[in-house]
Amino acid sequence: QVQLVESGGGLVQTGGSLRLSCAGSGRSFRNYHLGWFRQSPGKEREFVAGISWSGFSNIYADSVKGRFTISRDNAKTTVYLQMNSLKPEDTAVYYCAANSRLGVLSRAKSEYDYWGQGTQVTVSS
Repeated sequence: QVQLVESGGGLVQTGGSLRLSCAGSGRSFRNYHLGWFRQSPGKEREFVAGISWSGFSNIYADSVKGRFTISRDNAKTTVYLQMNSLKPEDTAVYYCAANSRLGVLSRAKSEYDYWGQGTQVTVSS
């Protein structure tokens, strides 16, 4: 089992940058694929980015590809989401999640077992 706590959200202008962090508890942190998801009011939670347990593989939603970068530091049991060139449509609560199934890196939220509480990102126009 792993517990996840996000931080780094806030208010930023269009074109700005933010870096989200998600700290995980437990020595088993490296045994999980990790993902970032987001949810805005009235919409379903959607996949943003994922990174394999080793950090060698990652995947992105088309809407953020080229602007967001996911990374992880297993020694610090932390996963990051660097967000650049932010747009108003990026406004959402951002969640990190852990997937214990170490097969193909998944975009499906149903594949993720553990979730953080979320951090709000607001991009003003």
